[in-house]
Amino acid sequence: MPSLEEEINKAGGALALLRQGRSGAYPFPIKAEFSNWRDEQEAWRNSAALMDLSHHMTDLVVQGPDTYRLLEHLGANSFQGFGPGSAKQFITVRPDGYMIGDCILFCVGDRHVRIVGRPPALNWVQFNAATGDWDVTVRRDERTVNNPKGRDLFRLQLQGPHAAAIFEKVNGGPMPDIPFFTMGRFNVGPHEVTALNHRMSGFPGYEFTGPYADIESVRDIIVEAGAEYGLRQVGARAYASVATESGWIANTLPATYSGEDMKAFREWQSARSFEGNLALGGSYVADRIEDYYTTPWDLGYGHILKFDHDFVGRAGLEAIKDQPHRRKAWVLWDRDDVAKIFASMYEKGDQRFKYMEMPAAFYTACQFDRVEKDGELVGAAMLTSYSANVRGWISIGTIDPAAAAGDQVEIVWGEPNGGSPNPAVERHAQTRVRGTVMARPFATKKH
Repeated sequence: MPSLEEEINKAGGALALLRQGRSGAYPFPIKAEFSNWRDEQEAWRNSAALMDLSHHMTDLVVQGPDTYRLLEHLGANSFQGFGPGSAKQFITVRPDGYMIGDCILFCVGDRHVRIVGRPPALNWVQFNAATGDWDVTVRRDERTVNNPKGRDLFRLQLQGPHAAAIFEKVNGGPMPDIPFFTMGRFNVGPHEVTALNHRMSGFPGYEFTGPYADIESVRDIIVEAGAEYGLRQVGARAYASVATESGWIANTLPATYSGEDMKAFREWQSARSFEGNLALGGSYVADRIEDYYTTPWDLGYGHILKFDHDFVGRAGLEAIKDQPHRRKAWVLWDRDDVAKIFASMYEKGDQRFKYMEMPAAFYTACQFDRVEKDGELVGAAMLTSYSANVRGWISIGTIDPAAAAGDQVEIVWGEPNGGSPNPAVERHAQTRVRGTVMARPFATKKH
């Protein structure tokens, strides 16, 4: 099996490899809609939404005496107080401080951690465990598309204004006090599950797990209990858009494709890996792969960086921490310009604009669309979705300080030269969409 490094060289460079569009968009292998995606989107703000997270994320199980030491060595955030029953967002960077990936650590026992998320950060941990002097064992519980054996655990999430009432109903009494980003146990009828208190949709709720064999029974109990509260199950179409609304930039490009200090990883990693099959697209076309790399500050993680321990990338982050950084921000698209995109579907030849899938319009695993102010590049729109809650199209991405909230910008929609080699991209013409930079997609929260 060729390595990632060999595959990059064979393709003529990292950009040539990623522009082939091997993987398409990141898959959410669940039913597309349980009712309709508009009502499913509105449920996480107006009633309650049940989301199935069991299939699209990989779990890496790390155990052994050096588990905490290994994770602290690779994590750019603090591990003070980390232990059984706790969880944390895990930020991994390369030596110069650029993002490899982020994920969630679940400490399920003493020196026993499940790392859950997109594969890049997990792959980085596994590489270091395999090549370094660490007394740990690692085991992968692959996402469903790569897992013929089936998953260890189900992972469900119930969020929304009425989620608390539903949890209390299925638990048969008051819920335990589970502080934010801490785990606890409760009951779903006869099933005991483990919950993490965190928010994906911006409203209270829990993500909870149990043996995968129990998923149908657990789901049925929750759906029945939630009927009186307007609960809706969320399908793949609505779920694909939740990150855009909630503010997690989920499709960053891992900064592993260049540099001598990352060469050992590329030589260890397979050409068939997540990194080897990643698709890159959008209207922002750079000459260097490094131009797609992001820092923790770009993604809104600056406040959780902690220089209280030595870790890979600490010196790199300290060297750039006082520089100007992009920030995470939303752009609200102009409705008339969006209407022109859909109207162009009736045009002949290549005069149509790039198709916008509803509700999630991203068509590659990593998408960068140009955001310009007064004709100058000021950022990249990375996730673009229609939100029934906003009743409009919004993007989340990284924006320069030069574009403040309320400023008018333009998003370049569609790829140059009529499209790329990616077979998911039809021939089309580029267009520009007016937009307004926003600090948040909602002025106030609806309860």
